[in-house]
Amino acid sequence: MRQIRIGAGAGYSGDRIEPAIELAEKGDLQYLVFECLAERTIALAQQAKLRDPAAGYDPLLPERFRAVLPLCHAKDIRIVTNMGAANPQAAAERTRAVAQELGLTGLKIAAVTGDDVLPYLSNGDYRIEETGAAVADVGNRVVSANAYIGAQSIAEALANGAHIVITGRAADPSLFAAPLIHEFGWSLNDFHRLGQATLIGHLLECAGQVTGGYFADPGYKDVPDLARLGFPIGEVSEDGSVVITKVAGSGGRVTPATCKEQILYEIHDPARYLTPDVIADFSNVTVEEVGSDRIRIQGASGGPRPETLKVSIGTVEGFVGEGQISYAGPGARARGELALDIVRERLNLTGVSTSELRFDLIGVNSLHGDRLSGNSGAHEPYEVRIRVVGRTDSLAEAVRIGNEVETLYTNGPAGGGGVTKSAREVVGILSTYIPRHLVRPTVHYVEC
Repeated sequence: MRQIRIGAGAGYSGDRIEPAIELAEKGDLQYLVFECLAERTIALAQQAKLRDPAAGYDPLLPERFRAVLPLCHAKDIRIVTNMGAANPQAAAERTRAVAQELGLTGLKIAAVTGDDVLPYLSNGDYRIEETGAAVADVGNRVVSANAYIGAQSIAEALANGAHIVITGRAADPSLFAAPLIHEFGWSLNDFHRLGQATLIGHLLECAGQVTGGYFADPGYKDVPDLARLGFPIGEVSEDGSVVITKVAGSGGRVTPATCKEQILYEIHDPARYLTPDVIADFSNVTVEEVGSDRIRIQGASGGPRPETLKVSIGTVEGFVGEGQISYAGPGARARGELALDIVRERLNLTGVSTSELRFDLIGVNSLHGDRLSGNSGAHEPYEVRIRVVGRTDSLAEAVRIGNEVETLYTNGPAGGGGVTKSAREVVGILSTYIPRHLVRPTVHYVEC
């Protein structure tokens, strides 16, 4: 039975680059997919594009492509990625420039646009999923709105000979489903196979997670050589079954357990996983070990695709100011608590205006608060780090929070050190749904 080998070159925007090089060198691939986009990532990219119309794509795009393009060009490995973020066309032009720098010719690069649906939000009665409020009520705080597009336009670009396909907000599994649709000639109405393709994409989309990265838990779930973690390969057969594996000798593990954890990762309902391509059903999936670091997975299915597409809305949510300082030695916790009390009172005395404030002892109660952290006072760490963070309406107010923490150097408890402070604008994410027919992906081509 005919097989296609797809490698996962990245699982998020800042992921490692070396595993993708290893895949291109030793993975015997036909496709290398870089999944680098998250909800907040694209909102930040939209802000960057507003500042500079030539920006808005993934900042690591040039570095990644310099690393892998020579190998992929030589080995005829095609690349699919969502590193276009808010500006796929600019990303395609930048990719062409990188290819020209490397002396590579004969490349056809496709940019898929159409996921930016911001103009439509003011023309309909759309509701925010998280609150039920009208999207229109958010007003001028909205900076971006990107719909999740599916595999169809990506497969179209591959059918038209694209060596590299760059999208914006495509659904993560769709990046992997598109090569399968193209290579095997699967119908866009073959929901059984599209359900399996979505499962394959879901297994691969987070890269090192399925080879043991997110799985590792020392003493319970030990994973070898994580510093050299190998990213996964999907050996996909024409019937839709897949063997998940990795490059021999690379770090990490592929086991039934690593694959099962990834199958369940971020799945709201295993029997009804909504994507732009299909409503996938993972409830009858089987997982079988067929060799060392070789796991066969099959049994997914699906039903007709949803009539609406999810939209991630980026909103301006004010500013956040933060300051941190450390205390060590006997009485470190008491000094840390005193430092927090001082900053709390100082912010009140100086009239710093905040809508939300947190006062944390990192390592004691910063993640789960006093109740869940068992904060009885019995825990006496040798060192603590305090963090004060607040939300404000202006950058100037946010700066004042970190400044007050810094003054603890000479105005607070003894022995404080290692101050850091920051102030930044905050982008929030909300969700809504838009009718499918309003989203019209378009493919643009450049060549070198």
